[in-house]
Amino acid sequence: MNPKDPLSRVLYIDLTRQSFDIRDREDLFNRHLGGAGVAIELLHEECPQGADPLGPDNPIIFAAGPLTGLFPLASKTVAMFKSPLTGNLGESHAGGRSAVSIRNAGFGALVIKGTSAGPAYIAIHGQKVNFRDATSLWGMRSSYTVGRIILEREEGAGIRTLMRIGRAGERLVSYAGVTTETYRHFGRLGLGAVFGSKKLKAVVISGEAPLPVGDGYSAIYDEIYGAAVNSPVMKKYHDLGTAENVVPLNAIGGLPTRNLSSGRFEGADNISGEKLAEMHLGRRLACSHCPVGCVHIAALKEPYENEPYFRKTTMISYDYELIFSLGTMLGISDAEAMLKLMDTVEILGVDAMSAGVTLAWATEALGKGVVTQEQTLVPLAWGNAAAYGAAIGHIVDGTNDFYRALGKGVEYASSKYGGLEFAMAFGGNEMPGYHTGPGAALSFLMGSRHSHLDSGGYSIDQKSPGKSPEDLAAALVEDERWRQVLSSLTICFFARNLYTPEIIVRALAAAGFKTTIDELKALGKDILKRKYEFKLREGFDPEKLRIPARAMETPALGGKLDEKYLRRAISCYCALLK
Repeated sequence: MNPKDPLSRVLYIDLTRQSFDIRDREDLFNRHLGGAGVAIELLHEECPQGADPLGPDNPIIFAAGPLTGLFPLASKTVAMFKSPLTGNLGESHAGGRSAVSIRNAGFGALVIKGTSAGPAYIAIHGQKVNFRDATSLWGMRSSYTVGRIILEREEGAGIRTLMRIGRAGERLVSYAGVTTETYRHFGRLGLGAVFGSKKLKAVVISGEAPLPVGDGYSAIYDEIYGAAVNSPVMKKYHDLGTAENVVPLNAIGGLPTRNLSSGRFEGADNISGEKLAEMHLGRRLACSHCPVGCVHIAALKEPYENEPYFRKTTMISYDYELIFSLGTMLGISDAEAMLKLMDTVEILGVDAMSAGVTLAWATEALGKGVVTQEQTLVPLAWGNAAAYGAAIGHIVDGTNDFYRALGKGVEYASSKYGGLEFAMAFGGNEMPGYHTGPGAALSFLMGSRHSHLDSGGYSIDQKSPGKSPEDLAAALVEDERWRQVLSSLTICFFARNLYTPEIIVRALAAAGFKTTIDELKALGKDILKRKYEFKLREGFDPEKLRIPARAMETPALGGKLDEKYLRRAISCYCALLK
């Protein structure tokens, strides 16, 4: 790597002692590039086997990559930790300004350990690290308010990032998220609860460290930029965002509806990307160094209670996953009601996917008499957005035993109360919004994050159906290995077809890294193996994976899923990871 590049510096922060030190870890970055590759090695180093996910020994690791701050769409930050939701690997990616701010502050990664004696937030401005008292911020209802207060106090306007939790993180909800800026999130697997367990309210980062470049930089930059702005796929993301997926997935029966009792939703058109853009789109935003602008913000206008001629406007971020989890999965077809529910989730700081899937189980459990309204407190029913908003508040407050169980995820709640057969979790993580076939299901079961983004299983279901279990497992493992390279470079997965292996080698050369395509492929294989070693170390057992019965009852594209097929595919997947 370029010896003038600050990427190899790792900032280690001890919340217990309120101390920090900076170490040069060129050994890590030369071998693993950054992002996921460096983060998994730091997790192995810093997280003791069997550590309590909500204990002081569980580290929070943030890592950027060598292309961050230099090239378009290389703007993701990788967070790693031990997940309080699954008990094994926690990995979440977020856009916004976080990765660029880490690089501009003069670091490639941050490691945060320990527990603060009282509520605190960390302010990192270049090489200065300050521990601020956050007692007055702890318990505030709205994460919006918290963000505004911190940003008015701290320096670095325009070049800083703010990562913060809401009350869900403070209350240790197992799927609490971390909001970065206002509309981007480390949403999955409970990073917000890890923040809360450390009494860490927020991290703000700014800096102006120079990033060196080498020969050929301008030419390869222009090539990548031109490919991005002229790509039909990127135009789709700009025009409608991921919400564009609602209509086509509904058409093929792949849109999870009412706790996956169906793959089609009769109200899909009302909450589609097209309808939201027509009726509610207020603005588009982009992550740092991204020319696409795929972040879609709805402007919800509502009359004041006592002033019907005056309207307040609330800006609410939406995308496909939120429409699935807080719309179709709950039977909500009223766009404004759905947007209000999204705003509630944003204010309180819970992962929308886990919250929606958990509430979908609770609704069905109430309807079948598995639980009672005495336990749910509100009349959970398909389409009742107001009841769901109240229920999310009860989850965050931990109002009773039932809601405290819901706060630990649908796997835990259904194991305690019953209804496991319609609890839609894979590997302990609530399902994403794709019921397309065995490729998607296998991705959720065996992907390192139990996510549709681990590999392109949902795409294989649609474009190359009918694969044998062996061929499907091989295709998914190959895809997931390459995605480790992309996430080590912190490239947005939307740009995975723009950043070809050849382009990546040239971009890395301009950033000071000499490598080959074969070396990158070997690195991806090693990173994925290291992730699974961590998962196995912490108790993950592929042979004990529960395949939800509901996932096999509701037809997907091409018919119903077959458990024998999936078990064989899981076995093949495991064999390829050794």
